Amino acid sequence: MRFKYLATLAAALVACLFVTLPVSAAPSQTDTDNVQVAWRLLDYLAVDYRGAVKDGKVISEGEYAEMTEFSASVVERFKALPNGPDKPALQSEAADFQYAVKTKASPEVVAGKAHALGAHLLTAYPVVIAPKTAPDFALGQKLYTDNCAACHGVSGDGKGPNAKGLDPQPVAFADLGRAQHRSVFGLYQVIGQGLDGTAMPSFAHLPDTDRWALAFYVGSFAFKDAANGEALWKSDAALRKRFPDLATLAKTAPADLAAEIGPEKAYALTAYLRTHTSAVTSSTSTISISHQRLQESLAAYQKGDFKQAEELALSAYLDGFEPVEPSLAARDGTLLSRIEKEMGGLRSSIHQHADAKVVATQIGSLQALLGQADKALAPEAGSNTSTFIGAFTILLREGLEALLIVTAMLAFLKKAERTEALPYVHGGWIVALLAGLATWGVATFLIGISGASRELTEGFGSLFATVVLLWVGIWLHGKSQAQEWQRFIQQTMGNALSKGSSWFLFGLAFIVVYREVFETILFYAALWTRDNGLIILAGAGLASLALVAIAWAMLRFSSRLPVGQFFAFSSGLIAILSVVLAGKGVAALQEAGLIDVTQLSFVPQVELLGVFPTVQSLGAQLAVILVIAAWLGYTRYKDRQATATPL
Repeated sequence: MRFKYLATLAAALVACLFVTLPVSAAPSQTDTDNVQVAWRLLDYLAVDYRGAVKDGKVISEGEYAEMTEFSASVVERFKALPNGPDKPALQSEAADFQYAVKTKASPEVVAGKAHALGAHLLTAYPVVIAPKTAPDFALGQKLYTDNCAACHGVSGDGKGPNAKGLDPQPVAFADLGRAQHRSVFGLYQVIGQGLDGTAMPSFAHLPDTDRWALAFYVGSFAFKDAANGEALWKSDAALRKRFPDLATLAKTAPADLAAEIGPEKAYALTAYLRTHTSAVTSSTSTISISHQRLQESLAAYQKGDFKQAEELALSAYLDGFEPVEPSLAARDGTLLSRIEKEMGGLRSSIHQHADAKVVATQIGSLQALLGQADKALAPEAGSNTSTFIGAFTILLREGLEALLIVTAMLAFLKKAERTEALPYVHGGWIVALLAGLATWGVATFLIGISGASRELTEGFGSLFATVVLLWVGIWLHGKSQAQEWQRFIQQTMGNALSKGSSWFLFGLAFIVVYREVFETILFYAALWTRDNGLIILAGAGLASLALVAIAWAMLRFSSRLPVGQFFAFSSGLIAILSVVLAGKGVAALQEAGLIDVTQLSFVPQVELLGVFPTVQSLGAQLAVILVIAAWLGYTRYKDRQATATPL
């Protein structure tokens, strides 16, 4: 377990050192609060103005007085914004908006100007307007029941048991007339700050994730027909591009969307996305980050800022493409390999200060490949069959490496009649499975495991397993000769394996299994949605049965081998696996940006064998092969010396 924490710490350090991207100076808390309050006022005016003015006439003096006051407050807050290139234009728009309120413009005109001004404000003075991860809709429902239903009603109709006597009455979230003009970000703001002059208190004491979950739940009351919304989302690529991230979803009012695609479609899509926010955070959305980072990398390179260009190229992989790898591997493994190779080649060219035209060509090629990945990952491109096959092949591929090592360990202990050590091996792989489930829980509910963290964990785990396997393979090879085996038995028979040796076996079983479980869990977490859970479980179940059958066959077959052949076979298998893991370990560390990339265009990539077309990964594999060859040469020399020496 200690290794997992060390790997996570190393990931954090490397992320700080290698993936530090340029950001504008952070605004003061006062400036941030001013921007948020100004946006909230605009959002409120867009919704409530229709209760003050109709057909150019005031229908509620109290409401109109409030609208006038708030529009004037918007102007004053825009004057207090920090100086910036957009400030004069924003002040002009704010004055125009105030004039629209003053002259009693129609609610549609005022709402349109308020939303446009709010959007311009957030573009010029960015603040946090979206959750970091997809909110938990079930959590939002529970929070609403516990904190809001008493006043706003269980169905959001504003007629809860505590609503009697309140002035003004609680908002009816189910009222479509109001809800269509209200964004989720606006609801989030009210939840966090409360509403002056009403019984609505501040819920700032709730964690940020809870407030977002509550905001999305509240924002879903007025919108129905989520089934048609889902069909629209999956069939229309233009709509998916319209909502590339949670920030866009959070700040978009349904009325604005209705002006683009019509009310029926807009409200159905709103119903689906506000109740299924994971659809927006699905795999295809992060590829847009890769596109953006690549463009920024090229711009930095053309300016001569090679270090920044390299960091942005690394971010294009870790932040944009790496999260979609599991889904793409299940749908188009060949395309995945091409993009990984091209990403590595780009970083290599930037590191070597290649001609700017070469770098531009490589980035153009990558943009085209990422476009293909976008299409391959589109919802309409998926199917239950592809999901099942993906779940099956991922577990089978990842589990096979660990299975080969663990079964070799078990077979050896049975051959050596050291059954007292078997529980340590079984304990190692069982604890690794439990640790993998814990990792899934932490990654899902507590933290987000970054691409760098994942690659570092895989990389260091692979290299550690390579060293251990080399040691084990050399030891097994030494016992492949019958006389050596007999000598070993005579020396150790009757003596139990030491406690240290037993725990060594436990540690080896844990490391090799946890590495594969870690990757499998993350792959499945990326593939999992509400709709395909059973399909993924079916694929994983069949893969598990296949692995059990393979393990049984290996143990059954190994029990019939003569001792010498068994150890020769086991040592050869472990030697091959150590070479494979060495290549994979270095490749993972390269993807995390810890090791430089020097591409070899004439070498094909064969991930199954750990062969990656880089000098560094092939060099690591060559080093392992040389160690194995040196040991074989040494043992043969000793055998010849022993044969030549008379007894």
